[in-house]
Amino acid sequence: MGISNQNTALSIDFISVFGLHPVQFVALAAELGCPHISIALTPMPANPHGYPRWSLRDDRGLRQGTISALKDDGVTISLGEGFLVRPGTEVRDSAADLDCMHELGVPTVNILSLEPDASRALEQLATFADMAHARNMRATLEFLPGLPIADLASAVAAVRAVGRPNLQLLLDAMHVFRSGAQVADLAALDPALVGYAQLCDVPWVSKLASYADEARYERLPPGEGELPLLDFVSVLPRDVVVGLEIPMLGQAERGIAPHDRLSGCVSSARNLLARRRT
Repeated sequence: MGISNQNTALSIDFISVFGLHPVQFVALAAELGCPHISIALTPMPANPHGYPRWSLRDDRGLRQGTISALKDDGVTISLGEGFLVRPGTEVRDSAADLDCMHELGVPTVNILSLEPDASRALEQLATFADMAHARNMRATLEFLPGLPIADLASAVAAVRAVGRPNLQLLLDAMHVFRSGAQVADLAALDPALVGYAQLCDVPWVSKLASYADEARYERLPPGEGELPLLDFVSVLPRDVVVGLEIPMLGQAERGIAPHDRLSGCVSSARNLLARRRT
């Protein structure tokens, strides 16, 4: 199983740009030659460049402006982000947010679970998948160390237990390998289980005290860490979008613009995909 280079679409994913205005984000992706972006409805808290705050949830004019920019620049949204299963809340309350994602043309929405009650988590994930399906969207489940669904095996088990054909896995290279999965585990997956992939690099052992802070703020371009990324991309299904989730807050705080931070990441990712093994 391998990826055809021509069939591998790159996305600039949301946390890589630290709250850049959506229309400017679309233009950035086009400038970098990436056909996709991922998006959330509001910016993440980190805002080192002092961007004006925006909301795709509350501002219908911004949604329409973003849709126009996507069409004009030949970019699409590959993934909608920001959905969580939380204790004491209901995913049904995210219906309006899913409507916004559908209006933006989002094909897939991603969710993480913070719910420690396994049976309730599965029920909420099933509801989310059904809500996505009702809007002609797929859903992906992301896992990471420290959450109740913390590794590949538990995420696969959850997707299979939910039993919705539109619910798949999101494979983030950092979370996959830091949680203990091996390339052989990925190669053994049913390709139909994989809905999205995210690419970055990190050292095997973090230099930061907080895993969450490293994941949200400080990742490395492909080739600058220690993850087996060539093996990772070589076993992904050929039609999966590869998102570059590479936040580099330290560089942003030094005034390095998004284009300058990410252009090297795009080049490194393309080089990696060109060398993948089939």
